[in-house]
Amino acid sequence: MFSWLVKKKLEKFGDRWGYDTGYVREIVDDAGVAAVMPLQALQKLGSFRKVPLDAYYGAALTAGKDADCGPCLQLGVKMAEAEGVKPQTIRAILERDYGKCSKDALLGVELALATLARDANGEEARAEILRRWGRAGLVSLAYAIVGAQAYPAFKYAIGHGHTCVRVRVGGETIAMQSPQYA
Repeated sequence: MFSWLVKKKLEKFGDRWGYDTGYVREIVDDAGVAAVMPLQALQKLGSFRKVPLDAYYGAALTAGKDADCGPCLQLGVKMAEAEGVKPQTIRAILERDYGKCSKDALLGVELALATLARDANGEEARAEILRRWGRAGLVSLAYAIVGAQAYPAFKYAIGHGHTCVRVRVGGETIAMQSPQYA
């Protein structure tokens, strides 16, 4: 009975966002509801937001593009659009056209790029994030990066990953290039 409810919630989520939740339904069928509970707990990472949306999605979309560029990135784009992030901002983040990013978006992008590259280039961004939004803001962006990487990594591990192709932003399809660190 509980698996039916979980599948119903997955169906509703998939319908709302145009996202294929088949891999999670497969887990419910083959491994049980308990196997998806940790995955669903990842959603809580995105609920701790203490920065402006441009900063949050600058970090999340940059990390998501690095990890996936497929359905998970498209889901992130749709969520950013639904929350009011401008399509031109989303496009600039994804196309690495940083001159068109707001300072907030650029701070999220810079932190994500430095984090993904595992280098010290993010120190200035980190210091500015701390100055503007404090430790809670920095933690919020760290969660955005981790959350955007977690689902694609999980999907690849279980054989459901997809590579970069195209993403729709503001009704327009844009081709994705392989991720590169700044």
